[in-house]
Parts: sequence; C-alpha cells; structure tokens
Amino acid sequence: MVEERMGDCWSYTKDQFDNLEKHTQWGIEFVEKYTKFVKERSEIETNYAKQIRNLSKKYQPKKNPREEEESKYTFCRAFLTTLNELNDYAGQHEVIAENLTSQIITELSRYLQEIKTERKSHFHDGRKAQQHVESSWKQLESCKRRFERDCKEADRAQQYFEKMDADINVTKADVEKARQQAQMRHQMAGDSKSEYSSYLQKFNQEQNDHYYTIIPNIFQKLQDMEEKRIERIGVCMKTFADVDRQVLPIVGKCLDGMTKAAECIEPKTDSKQVVESYKSGFEPPGDVEFEDYGQAMKRTASDTSLSNSREAKERPTGKSKGKLWPFIKNKNKLSLKLGSGPEDFSHLPPEQRRKKLQSKIDDLNKDIQKEMDQRDALTKMKDVYVKNPQMGDPASVDPRLSEIGQNIEKFQFEVQKFEGWLAEVEEKMPSKSDTHRRSGIYETQNSTAVSNNCAQDRESPDGSYTEEQNSETQVKANTHPVPTSSTPEFDDEFDDEDTLPTIGTCKALYPFEGHNEGTICVTEGELLYVIEEDKGDGWTRVRRNEDEEGYVPTSYVEVFLETNAKGAMTYI
Repeated sequence: MVEERMGDCWSYTKDQFDNLEKHTQWGIEFVEKYTKFVKERSEIETNYAKQIRNLSKKYQPKKNPREEEESKYTFCRAFLTTLNELNDYAGQHEVIAENLTSQIITELSRYLQEIKTERKSHFHDGRKAQQHVESSWKQLESCKRRFERDCKEADRAQQYFEKMDADINVTKADVEKARQQAQMRHQMAGDSKSEYSSYLQKFNQEQNDHYYTIIPNIFQKLQDMEEKRIERIGVCMKTFADVDRQVLPIVGKCLDGMTKAAECIEPKTDSKQVVESYKSGFEPPGDVEFEDYGQAMKRTASDTSLSNSREAKERPTGKSKGKLWPFIKNKNKLSLKLGSGPEDFSHLPPEQRRKKLQSKIDDLNKDIQKEMDQRDALTKMKDVYVKNPQMGDPASVDPRLSEIGQNIEKFQFEVQKFEGWLAEVEEKMPSKSDTHRRSGIYETQNSTAVSNNCAQDRESPDGSYTEEQNSETQVKANTHPVPTSSTPEFDDEFDDEDTLPTIGTCKALYPFEGHNEGTICVTEGELLYVIEEDKGDGWTRVRRNEDEEGYVPTSYVEVFLETNAKGAMTYI
C-alpha cells in the first residue's frame, strides 16, 4: 500500500517535470520566433532605406550646364530639397534598423543563451533530487526486507530452541546450541530493526525535504524564469514601438521640410527667370505706317543708278519666306541654348551674351582669388621655413608658387579677353531712345565707306555673333546663317534692268559682311537708301551708290520710309 502510494507520488512529480519542461521549451521557442520576427523587420527597414537612398540619388541633379540652369527655378530647388529630405527620411529608417538590432535582437540573442542554461540547470537539479529520493527509498526498502528476514529467522530459531528444550530425548548440548542460535538471531533482528528505524527516519526527512523544500524551490525558480521571460518579451515589444516613436519627430521634420519647399515654389518668379534667360536684347518693331495708294510714288534722281555690273551676278532660283528673329529655325545647328557654342558666346542674342560673358568673368575672378589665397598661404609657409629651416626646405615651395603665378596670369588674360568681348557687346546693344529717332537725324550724316574687313563681332539675323577672323579663331562662312538658315534666294526683280526708286533711308545697327550673292556688305552706323522693303522673308534691299546695291538682313538695320512711299518702317 505504501509502495503504491509512493509510486503514484513519484509518477505525478515526474509528469509535472515533463509538463514544465515542455512549457519552458515552448517559451524559449517563442522568444526565438519573436527574435526572428524583429530581425526580418530590421532587414525590411534596411532594404527600404537603401531603396529610398537609391531613388534620391537617381534623381539628384547631375553636374552639367543644363542642371545648373534648372537650379535657378523655384520648383527645381523645391524638388532638390524634397530629394535631400527624402535622403534624411531614409536615414531614419536606417536608425530604426540599427536600434532594432542593438536594443532587441542582440539582447534577446544573449538572453536566449542565458535562459537555456538556466532552464537546463533547474531541470538537472529536479532530476537529481528525484533520483536521490528514489535511491533513499530503495535503501529503506532493503533495510526493511533485511529486518523482516532477520525477524523471521529469529522466530524460527526461537521455535526450534523451544522445541529442542521440550524434547527429553535431545541432549543438553544440543539444547544449549539451539538456545545460543536463537539468541544470535534475536540479536541480528534487533540490529536490523535499529538500522531500519534509522534509515526510515532519514528517508522521511529526505522525503519531507524533497516534497516541501527542494521540489517547490525548483518549481519556484522555473516560475521566476518563466515570468522573467514573459517580462523580457513585453519590454522588447514596448521597445519595438518606441524605436519607431523615437524617429517620428525627425521624420516629421523631413516631411515639414518637403511641405515648406513646396510652399516656396513661386510661379511668377520662375516665369520671370524664363524671360531673363531668353531675353534677346533686340528692340521690338515700330509701328507700321499708313500706305497711301492714292498718291503716286516719288522717284528720285537715282532711278537709273543701278550698275550693269549687277546683271553679271547669278540670279537666285527662287524666293524663300523668312521669319522674324524670335521664330527663326536655325538649320546650321547654332543653338540658342545656354552653355553651347563658341567661347565668346557669339551664338547668343546680345542680352544673353552679355549675361554669359559677365558670369564667365565672375567665375574667372573667383578662380583668381582662389589662386591668390593659395599663393598667400604658400608664401607664409615659405617664410616659416626660412625662419625655421628644420621645419622644411623653403626651395620646395618655389615650384608651386611659380605654377600658381602662371595660373593667375592665365586667368587674368582670360578675364581681359572676356571683358573686351563684354565691352563690345554693351557698346553694340541699342538703347530704347534710338528706336524713336526720326529719319531726319541721319540725313545730315556722311556715308561710311565699306572696308574689306567689314567689322568685328558679326551678328546674323537669328541673333548669332562671330568674332573676326584671326590667327586664334577661324570662323567659317557657315557660322553666319541668314534669316532663312540657308543661302538667301531673292526675287527675279533684283536682276531687272530698270532701277528701283528710293523709298526711304536706313541706318545699319550691326555690321554685315554679305558673303552670299545678292547681299551687300555694310558697317555699323552706315546710312543707306532703301529701294525695296522687307516682303516677309527677312531681307531689305538697299543702295549705297549708283554701283552698289543689294540685300541686308532687316534685323540689322533701322528703316525710315518716306511718308508717301509704298511700304512700312521695319525694325527688329
């Protein structure tokens, strides 16, 4: 009965240990699962931040003239600010990934090792205690069986002695021997009893300690371990949320920066920038005069002044219709885009050319200042070396000083060159007051003879300029496009035998070489007679004297038609 009860207790205790072992193992697996979950979240944040950074980098403006020009618009600057804020936003997701790794993943990985070791220790102590109590029980059972056997032996010896003592046929010696044997068995039974009693007390004490002290302590430790595990999971879950919450203020600032950049977009300012970027510097045309067809045209004394030499020139095969400068299509690839073309920016209209030249001069002055700062620093270093030779050789600085001096001279030469071009542009740009002058102002001025080298800084009707030919810059004829962007074609009436009457006068605003057939070379400021007004193709026919007449770009001259002459004043 006792054995059955003890067996039930041990079986129950063993089952409890098995249940606790399974539960604690499940708890450890849960910690591992949560650690894996946080690790995957960290990887997602890292990859997301990487993709956001790559996106921001992909759309960052490149270092080229086009992107530099775009940076002056407010919407482009707002987009750049958005990209920079987005890059900072990606940085906050990297911070999330780093904090998840350092505050949760690393801590849980270390804790897993600790809890596994602690769990193993607790169950080892429980099994050891269980084995100890079972061993004590076996020893008690052994003592008990020995005591039982000795008691039975003593009873049999006592019965044998009594039987021998009652038998009259047995000798006295045999009776004494039986008595001594019975006494010895009783002694052995007494010793077994004492040993059994001692083991019984010891076992009861150990069993009491086992069920009331050792096992409860082990269970308490397992309970504490489980509570700490659950508490650690809770702390990690709270940290999981706090890691996101910590970056929210900075993420909010990034979003506020994007919003502020969007609010700083100014459409009117951007539109003004476009106007400033493409403003040509040319004056708009004047008013068209009334054409009175009721009066006969006045012919001057120069009606028959055309030279027969003009008849020897090739007659154009047709007539092309040109457009006024802002709408000319340049087939010779001379672009009006900023940042392209020759060094002197002669391909640009006057105002744009002036701006680019001034910008170039400013950049060169900055380079000069930078070189001068380096020279001053090296000069001070050389003085230090002279005073303290142990710090360095003064002669080692001389090559660099010489190189800087050459760079400064080179930059200064460039500045002088660009300043010269800038001065020429500013001199040639017409003022608004010139466009309202009357033709009588110019009638008293003497005509200027035409030179073989007509002028410097040629300008074509589409607003392009070129530098005069010299040993440094050879300008080809195809860099001087005409309004139709090809060889001009004139009407057949240019070769008519009858000379045309003078219908007005004009003043050359810019020099024109007149390389093509049918054109005439003019110099800036020269006064000419108008014999045929612009018919819409961008060319005006003029006469210098009886032997020289031809076509010039309408945008190069300021025309003053006589009030009773057919046509209208054209000024671009």
